Amino acid sequence: MVSAFKNSWITFKSIFTGMGVTIRHFFGPSVTLQYPDERAVLPKDTRAKLYVNIDDCIGCNLCARACPVNCIDIETVVATSDVDLGKTSTGNPKRFWLTRFDIDMAKCMYCDLCVHPCPTFCIYMVPEYEYSEYDRTNLIYHFSNLEPAMVAEVKEKAEKEAAEKQRQREEMMRKKAEEAKIKQMEAKKKAEENNSGENDAQSSKPENGDP
Repeated sequence: MVSAFKNSWITFKSIFTGMGVTIRHFFGPSVTLQYPDERAVLPKDTRAKLYVNIDDCIGCNLCARACPVNCIDIETVVATSDVDLGKTSTGNPKRFWLTRFDIDMAKCMYCDLCVHPCPTFCIYMVPEYEYSEYDRTNLIYHFSNLEPAMVAEVKEKAEKEAAEKQRQREEMMRKKAEEAKIKQMEAKKKAEENNSGENDAQSSKPENGDP
Protein backbone atom coordinates (compact mmCIF):
# COMPACT_ATOMS: atom_id res chain seq x y z
CA MET A 1 0.00 0.00 0.00
CA VAL A 2 2.82 2.38 0.91
CA SER A 3 4.60 1.45 -2.30
CA ALA A 4 1.51 2.27 -4.38
CA PHE A 5 1.19 5.73 -2.79
CA LYS A 6 4.89 6.36 -3.29
CA ASN A 7 4.75 5.43 -6.97
CA SER A 8 1.64 7.60 -7.44
CA TRP A 9 3.36 10.56 -5.80
CA ILE A 10 6.43 10.17 -8.05
CA THR A 11 4.17 9.99 -11.12
CA PHE A 12 2.17 13.11 -10.24
CA LYS A 13 5.33 14.96 -9.26
CA SER A 14 6.91 14.20 -12.65
CA ILE A 15 3.75 15.36 -14.45
CA PHE A 16 3.52 18.62 -12.50
CA THR A 17 7.25 19.28 -12.96
CA GLY A 18 6.97 18.87 -16.72
CA MET A 19 3.79 20.93 -16.93
CA GLY A 20 5.44 23.62 -14.83
CA VAL A 21 8.21 23.97 -17.41
CA THR A 22 5.58 24.19 -20.17
CA ILE A 23 3.49 26.80 -18.32
CA ARG A 24 6.54 28.97 -17.64
CA HIS A 25 7.18 29.13 -21.40
CA PHE A 26 3.70 30.57 -21.93
CA PHE A 27 4.74 33.70 -20.02
CA GLY A 28 8.30 33.92 -21.38
CA PRO A 29 9.54 35.59 -24.57
CA SER A 30 8.99 33.73 -27.82
CA VAL A 31 11.96 31.71 -29.08
CA THR A 32 10.34 30.46 -32.26
CA LEU A 33 11.89 31.71 -35.48
CA GLN A 34 9.61 32.33 -38.45
CA TYR A 35 11.77 30.33 -40.83
CA PRO A 36 12.72 31.06 -43.61
CA ASP A 37 12.05 34.76 -43.06
CA GLU A 38 14.04 34.53 -39.83
CA ARG A 39 17.17 32.49 -39.35
CA ALA A 40 19.19 31.59 -36.30
CA VAL A 41 22.65 33.09 -35.96
CA LEU A 42 25.10 30.25 -36.45
CA PRO A 43 27.95 29.93 -33.96
CA LYS A 44 31.52 30.69 -34.95
CA ASP A 45 33.39 27.94 -36.84
CA THR A 46 30.16 26.20 -37.83
CA ARG A 47 30.82 23.14 -39.96
CA ALA A 48 28.59 23.26 -43.01
CA LYS A 49 29.17 23.43 -46.75
CA LEU A 50 32.72 23.28 -48.14
CA TYR A 51 33.93 26.01 -50.47
CA VAL A 52 37.13 26.28 -52.52
CA ASN A 53 38.72 29.51 -53.71
CA ILE A 54 40.17 27.91 -56.83
CA ASP A 55 42.35 30.94 -57.62
CA ASP A 56 44.39 30.22 -54.48
CA CYS A 57 44.66 26.45 -54.98
CA ILE A 58 48.15 25.14 -55.86
CA GLY A 59 47.07 21.55 -56.49
CA CYS A 60 49.05 20.08 -53.58
CA ASN A 61 46.33 17.44 -52.98
CA LEU A 62 46.77 17.64 -49.18
CA CYS A 63 43.05 18.19 -48.57
CA ALA A 64 42.13 15.09 -50.60
CA ARG A 65 44.68 13.00 -48.69
CA ALA A 66 43.34 14.21 -45.35
CA CYS A 67 39.70 13.42 -46.20
CA PRO A 68 38.70 10.15 -44.43
CA VAL A 69 35.76 9.47 -46.78
CA ASN A 70 37.42 10.42 -50.11
CA CYS A 71 34.82 13.03 -51.01
CA ILE A 72 37.41 15.31 -52.68
CA ASP A 73 38.52 14.45 -56.23
CA ILE A 74 41.41 16.48 -57.67
CA GLU A 75 43.16 16.19 -61.03
CA THR A 76 46.18 18.34 -61.85
CA VAL A 77 48.34 18.85 -64.92
CA VAL A 78 51.84 20.28 -64.69
CA ALA A 79 52.07 23.68 -66.35
CA THR A 80 54.36 23.79 -69.37
CA SER A 81 57.50 25.93 -69.37
CA ASP A 82 55.91 28.58 -71.59
CA VAL A 83 53.11 29.29 -69.09
CA ASP A 84 53.27 31.35 -65.90
CA LEU A 85 50.30 30.62 -63.66
CA GLY A 86 51.33 33.33 -61.21
CA LYS A 87 51.04 33.13 -57.45
CA THR A 88 48.29 32.80 -54.88
CA SER A 89 47.22 35.58 -52.54
CA THR A 90 49.54 34.05 -49.93
CA GLY A 91 52.55 34.23 -52.29
CA ASN A 92 52.75 30.52 -53.14
CA PRO A 93 53.75 29.82 -56.76
CA LYS A 94 51.19 27.95 -58.89
CA ARG A 95 52.73 25.12 -60.93
CA PHE A 96 49.67 23.01 -61.77
CA TRP A 97 46.53 23.43 -63.82
CA LEU A 98 43.46 22.41 -61.81
CA THR A 99 41.65 20.38 -64.47
CA ARG A 100 39.28 18.89 -61.87
CA PHE A 101 38.40 19.83 -58.31
CA ASP A 102 35.16 18.17 -57.21
CA ILE A 103 33.68 17.81 -53.73
CA ASP A 104 30.86 15.34 -53.09
CA MET A 105 28.94 16.85 -50.20
CA ALA A 106 26.75 13.73 -50.05
CA LYS A 107 29.80 11.91 -48.69
CA CYS A 108 31.18 14.71 -46.54
CA MET A 109 31.12 14.02 -42.80
CA TYR A 110 31.85 17.66 -41.82
CA CYS A 111 34.97 16.68 -39.91
CA ASP A 112 36.90 19.80 -41.04
CA LEU A 113 40.08 17.73 -41.50
CA CYS A 114 40.58 18.93 -45.08
CA VAL A 115 40.69 22.58 -44.08
CA HIS A 116 43.73 22.61 -41.80
CA PRO A 117 46.44 21.05 -44.06
CA CYS A 118 45.83 23.57 -46.88
CA PRO A 119 48.94 25.80 -47.17
CA THR A 120 47.04 28.59 -48.95
CA PHE A 121 43.81 28.43 -46.89
CA CYS A 122 41.79 28.10 -50.10
CA ILE A 123 39.39 25.43 -48.80
CA TYR A 124 37.09 26.22 -45.89
CA MET A 125 33.56 25.73 -44.61
CA VAL A 126 30.94 28.41 -45.15
CA PRO A 127 27.81 28.87 -42.98
CA GLU A 128 25.49 27.50 -45.67
CA TYR A 129 23.31 24.56 -44.70
CA GLU A 130 20.41 24.87 -47.12
CA TYR A 131 21.51 22.79 -50.10
CA SER A 132 19.11 19.84 -50.13
CA GLU A 133 18.67 18.13 -53.50
CA TYR A 134 16.38 15.49 -54.95
CA ASP A 135 19.26 14.10 -57.02
CA ARG A 136 22.46 13.09 -55.20
CA THR A 137 24.57 13.99 -58.23
CA ASN A 138 23.63 17.62 -57.68
CA LEU A 139 25.57 17.48 -54.40
CA ILE A 140 28.83 17.12 -56.34
CA TYR A 141 30.24 20.63 -56.59
CA HIS A 142 32.72 21.47 -59.37
CA PHE A 143 35.23 24.18 -58.55
CA SER A 144 37.59 23.98 -61.54
CA ASN A 145 37.14 27.00 -63.81
CA LEU A 146 38.63 25.39 -66.93
CA GLU A 147 36.46 24.64 -69.93
CA PRO A 148 36.63 21.11 -71.47
CA ALA A 149 38.43 22.46 -74.55
CA MET A 150 41.01 24.16 -72.32
CA VAL A 151 41.49 20.98 -70.31
CA ALA A 152 42.15 18.98 -73.49
CA GLU A 153 44.63 21.61 -74.72
CA VAL A 154 46.47 21.73 -71.40
CA LYS A 155 46.77 17.95 -71.23
CA GLU A 156 48.00 17.72 -74.83
CA LYS A 157 50.69 20.36 -74.27
CA ALA A 158 51.80 18.73 -71.03
CA GLU A 159 52.05 15.31 -72.70
CA LYS A 160 54.11 16.73 -75.59
CA GLU A 161 56.49 18.52 -73.24
CA ALA A 162 56.84 15.42 -71.04
CA ALA A 163 57.58 13.30 -74.13
CA GLU A 164 60.17 15.83 -75.32
CA LYS A 165 61.86 15.90 -71.90
CA GLN A 166 61.89 12.10 -71.84
CA ARG A 167 63.49 12.07 -75.31
CA GLN A 168 66.12 14.57 -74.18
CA ARG A 169 66.88 12.49 -71.08
CA GLU A 170 67.25 9.34 -73.17
CA GLU A 171 69.48 11.20 -75.65
CA MET A 172 71.65 12.53 -72.83
CA MET A 173 71.95 9.05 -71.28
CA ARG A 174 72.88 7.60 -74.69
CA LYS A 175 75.61 10.21 -75.15
CA LYS A 176 76.95 9.58 -71.68
CA ALA A 177 77.00 5.84 -72.38
CA GLU A 178 78.89 6.42 -75.66
CA GLU A 179 81.39 8.72 -73.94
CA ALA A 180 81.93 6.16 -71.19
CA LYS A 181 82.43 3.44 -73.81
CA ILE A 182 84.96 5.57 -75.71
CA LYS A 183 86.87 6.33 -72.51
CA GLN A 184 86.86 2.66 -71.62
CA MET A 185 88.23 1.73 -75.06
CA GLU A 186 90.92 4.43 -74.85
CA ALA A 187 91.93 3.23 -71.38
CA LYS A 188 92.08 -0.35 -72.64
CA LYS A 189 94.16 0.66 -75.68
CA LYS A 190 96.53 2.66 -73.50
CA ALA A 191 96.93 -0.28 -71.13
CA GLU A 192 97.70 -2.57 -74.06
CA GLU A 193 100.31 -0.10 -75.37
CA ASN A 194 101.94 0.09 -71.94
CA ASN A 195 102.04 -3.70 -71.68
CA SER A 196 103.53 -3.95 -75.19
CA GLY A 197 106.21 -1.38 -74.33
CA GLU A 198 107.18 -3.24 -71.18
CA ASN A 199 107.46 -6.52 -73.09
CA ASP A 200 109.70 -4.89 -75.74
CA ALA A 201 111.93 -3.39 -73.03
CA GLN A 202 112.31 -6.75 -71.31
CA SER A 203 113.14 -8.56 -74.58
CA SER A 204 115.86 -5.96 -75.45
CA LYS A 205 117.78 -6.44 -72.18
CA PRO A 206 121.08 -8.46 -72.54
CA GLU A 207 121.27 -11.87 -70.90
CA ASN A 208 123.59 -12.39 -67.92
CA GLY A 209 127.24 -12.76 -69.05
CA ASP A 210 126.68 -11.31 -72.48
CA PRO A 211 128.82 -8.32 -73.47
